[in-house]
Amino acid sequence: MDQVEALDRRDVDVCFYGEDPYPPRLAQISGAPGLLFMWGNPDLLHTPSVGMCGSRHASPKGLEAALTCGLEVAAHGLTIVSGYAKGVDTETHLAALRSGGRTIIVLAEGISHFRVKRSFRDVGLRRDHVLVLSQFPPAQRWNVGAAMTRNRVISGLGRALVVIEAGETGGTLNAGFQALEMGRPVLALEFSEGTPTGNEILFDKGAVRIDRRSALGKALVSFEDPTVEWPTRQPSLL
Repeated sequence: MDQVEALDRRDVDVCFYGEDPYPPRLAQISGAPGLLFMWGNPDLLHTPSVGMCGSRHASPKGLEAALTCGLEVAAHGLTIVSGYAKGVDTETHLAALRSGGRTIIVLAEGISHFRVKRSFRDVGLRRDHVLVLSQFPPAQRWNVGAAMTRNRVISGLGRALVVIEAGETGGTLNAGFQALEMGRPVLALEFSEGTPTGNEILFDKGAVRIDRRSALGKALVSFEDPTVEWPTRQPSLL
């Protein structure tokens, strides 16, 4: 009862599989979570959204690209879905919030551990623009397995997954594989120099090469329209 009261004091709600507002798009994936703990605006579960992911230890070039791509996604009126880790995840969430867009934070731990990070304090977390989700018991702590499991929710909610920087192993590459397995378009960045190894692996598996902001914008418009061709390779500006 103490935990229930604590969640209630923090305005945390729960939605169950098959009941409103559980998103039908997420319900369609294999292994969809049976329930979601939520704080914020549940209406975001039914907005068009795009998953975004990348390394926790991203390069300066990767962080800049994450911000640029996040701004492009938000400019198209799409909700950014990401994992709240440091590095790429944080940059994409902040891109949405600083531009007046929307973002869904998907935790790899129980929602009782959620805290507003220092980097978010200048923008704040306005409840109408943010939804925090966790599929785990409220007191569960972060672990690698939970992070991998959380990635399925990020890919499952989004209409596509944008991969900024993926290593040759690890969670970002795993997220790309899971999205491809679900049939979600994966849009991976190609840099003018030093494209990450994991991104190259994803290209070999069918990910679309994105080498400039305009190419990402074109893909965001076209990925649900089978009559529009995917963006072709252009000279890289990233």
